[in-house]
Amino acid sequence: MPSQQKSGPEYQQFDFLMNAPALFNAAATAAELRIFIFLSENPDSDFETIREFTGVPAHQLRVLLQAVCAAGLMQRTDGKYRNSVVAQDLLASDEPDSWAHTLIGWKEIYYPAFGQMTKALKAGTNTALESYPGDEPTLYKRLTRNPELEAVFHKAMAAFTLASINDLVEREEFGTVSHLLDIGGGDSTTTARLLERYPQLRSTVFDQPSVSQLAHGKEAQKYLDRIDLVTGDFFDTPFPEGADAVLFSHVLGIFSPEQIVTLLRKAYDVLPSGGRIFIYDYNVTDDETTGIYGARLGLYFNILASGTGMAYPAEDFERWLTEVGFENPSTVSGLDYEHGFHIGTKP
Repeated sequence: MPSQQKSGPEYQQFDFLMNAPALFNAAATAAELRIFIFLSENPDSDFETIREFTGVPAHQLRVLLQAVCAAGLMQRTDGKYRNSVVAQDLLASDEPDSWAHTLIGWKEIYYPAFGQMTKALKAGTNTALESYPGDEPTLYKRLTRNPELEAVFHKAMAAFTLASINDLVEREEFGTVSHLLDIGGGDSTTTARLLERYPQLRSTVFDQPSVSQLAHGKEAQKYLDRIDLVTGDFFDTPFPEGADAVLFSHVLGIFSPEQIVTLLRKAYDVLPSGGRIFIYDYNVTDDETTGIYGARLGLYFNILASGTGMAYPAEDFERWLTEVGFENPSTVSGLDYEHGFHIGTKP
């Protein structure tokens, strides 16, 4: 007997999973073509109007729009197209927090590497890095050889950071910090949001030299008098001194447990007595079975970015903080996009 399509939420999830890569790339392509922005400014446009705007041949545009509609990001009524509520909210803007930047970055950098998943996981190293010129061991360092692609990458990271750091920025602990050391602060997106929220705060951003060239991005322009930049290698360069708190936001998950402990020790050494460490990162559940953002991130790390790392459970961070010497480690869990906020104090 011929098989029938099975029903039920688990089977619907499987159907979506099988088609998601193509639909994701269709959405990212529509973002690259600025169709969502165009429809925001010109709702209820007909097909020919969109074709004239994009310059895409009619048949190929028809296929693309069908896919974007199927993904739930566009609606077609009486031959006229408009953004869905979700697309209007998340994709119809060129502002730094637009998810369009994230889609494009993941399309260009993240997801092409996933075709090497079996090879990379069996090899125990990030074999997809072979697609990038150089001999550096991480994607972040090899991207310095391609400034245009590096800019796409950091634009995508900044957009997702802006979408996911509200719970970090609202942590009351920052209200009693005077000088923050932001390790891996990238283009200062996180620092800028914290400086906006806490007028008493100043920040030192520490990151690799190529990233520091981006560190006075749009979000940071208003706070240049309260931001210092220090460049160097996370492991080989001493951390700057003088801060009373150290922040690792979206950094430690990149690394192995041994590397994480090394970085926590470096932070411990530059903090004064009573200084605090803050870690804001993805957490999987304690049984390591749920968390789609964390699952995607762990695969990306191991296949392409660093060859190690993952979204670790909260108990791992607390154990490492204790091992290094921080007292009273604690976790605020259940934050947006599967994040946890981990705190420790130097005695």
